Amino acid sequence: NIVMAAPMTDAHRRFLQVLMSHGIMEGSEARKLHRCCCETHKVYYAHDKLDDFISAINSHLQPLFMQIRKGMSEGDGRAHYALVNLAETEITKMASDYTENELELFRKTMDLIILSENGFASSTDILNLADQLKTKKMKKKEAEQVLKVFVEDKWLSERNGEYTLHTRCIIEMEQYILSNYQDAARKCNICRSLAIQSQVCESCGIGMHLPCFRKYFRAQAEPRCPQCNDFWSLDIP
Repeated sequence: NIVMAAPMTDAHRRFLQVLMSHGIMEGSEARKLHRCCCETHKVYYAHDKLDDFISAINSHLQPLFMQIRKGMSEGDGRAHYALVNLAETEITKMASDYTENELELFRKTMDLIILSENGFASSTDILNLADQLKTKKMKKKEAEQVLKVFVEDKWLSERNGEYTLHTRCIIEMEQYILSNYQDAARKCNICRSLAIQSQVCESCGIGMHLPCFRKYFRAQAEPRCPQCNDFWSLDIP
């Protein structure tokens, strides 16, 4: 049976255009945009049908190897939506925007973040890599500027001199990271999506996003690992 794609209206087109210009949108912003697009173009609106609305857009994006994907902010657990290009690996997609040595710095920063215990890399450690680049060495001042651009372009997030992967980067690069960092990358035991900032069970090694395990442990009488049932000895922030 051939399943007909839901029709693409001007409301869907407007939603897609705005999302494309932002790159990523927080859930509450996407819901506001959904309402605004439907009301502007007099299309049926239901506040709880955003995911159906996006599915209709995705059915038309499929032949173009693009998709609007939903992901979660590792910091606060809020939903986000990002437009993802499925036809290219994410690092090659970045190649059109950055020079070779900027991309190398990004890859090395990614290594530091993913291989760290807490999902962060300090600016000092990243800047120390700048003069070790194989493509072309960078001065520290230049590297600082490049890091600033990665933050503005929503590939990295920075807090008090510590860098981690931005929600956009995690949504877009999940498959790339899982296949290229097989020994280090792990999925959250609760939501089953990639976990960069996580706590890891000292007994069995499973990981959980901070927002996921906060929610999980809130419902438990005492903190025990959902996998091995051992007492969770780490501090719950």
